[in-house]
Amino acid sequence: MELAGDPKMVITCSCLNCQKRTGSVFGVGAYFGNDQIVSKQGDPKLFVDTSDDGRKLYRSFCPNCGSTVHWEAEFMPNAVGVAVGCFEDPKFPEPVAAAWNRSKHDWVNFPESWPKSDTQEFKKNA
Repeated sequence: MELAGDPKMVITCSCLNCQKRTGSVFGVGAYFGNDQIVSKQGDPKLFVDTSDDGRKLYRSFCPNCGSTVHWEAEFMPNAVGVAVGCFEDPKFPEPVAAAWNRSKHDWVNFPESWPKSDTQEFKKNA
């Protein structure tokens, strides 16, 4: 997938789906607007799942290595999430928030400055 510009948002997610998807205790996703997708190459396989809050999640993965490359979710209809590890860039922007902390492993700690949510909903500042 070829993308234009910087991600709109980078977050960590500790939902059970991300834990299964990554084989780790949380995932890190970069979210881009659909208008930032320049092109898609290859022939990824699609896996449809239901998120922890009951909405559909469409994950595309590489049929050769099995890595999740990108996903689209009903809760963010105008965006695509890309696994930050796919960028192979240690200088990729730091996450700005941590979602689904209710299923986070107790020994995982995120920076105090990051907004945190027990779901994927974050309160907007008034």
